[in-house]
Amino acid sequence: MRRRAFAGLALSGLAAPAVARAQGQERLEFTLKDDGRVLIELLPEVAPRHVERIRELTRRGLYDGTPFHRVIAGFMAQGGDPTGTGMGGFRDQGFPDLPAEFTNRYRFLRGTCGMARTQNPNSANSQFFIMFAPAPSLDGQYTIWGRVVAGMEAVDRIKRGDPARNGLVQNPDRLIRARLVTV
Repeated sequence: MRRRAFAGLALSGLAAPAVARAQGQERLEFTLKDDGRVLIELLPEVAPRHVERIRELTRRGLYDGTPFHRVIAGFMAQGGDPTGTGMGGFRDQGFPDLPAEFTNRYRFLRGTCGMARTQNPNSANSQFFIMFAPAPSLDGQYTIWGRVVAGMEAVDRIKRGDPARNGLVQNPDRLIRARLVTV
């Protein structure tokens, strides 16, 4: 797998350091279609509860096979819903909704990973999204829990949804496997 540092995420107005070179750090790895691999740096210092939720769902294999049910060209790919409807989560398996962990330190730029929610800021559960492009309107409104540090080209290949249906995808691509790795 080729690894490239993600230099597009702004931190206090500055480019993020090259994070792919760090040794012994836990990352989240997604396997997507066509053997596409995505490596995500977790940000527990920004959103400790959300990162722990992502880790626990990953450890239990609950993300494996879930669809990218809402994908909007030029915006984001949303997944992590076991029902594939955009209405599901893992509440019935003992995972209550999480309180918001908003930050102004990080911005929603290409490769940023955030938690999806309803109009209630404290309703994130398991659904997440990965940004295709910057979206300043989300800054300080949604919890940021990670950033893609390698494999963004695999994210770019996720099947897009119907713009007339708010990005709903028919026969969506799936997250084949999620696992925690040490790099």
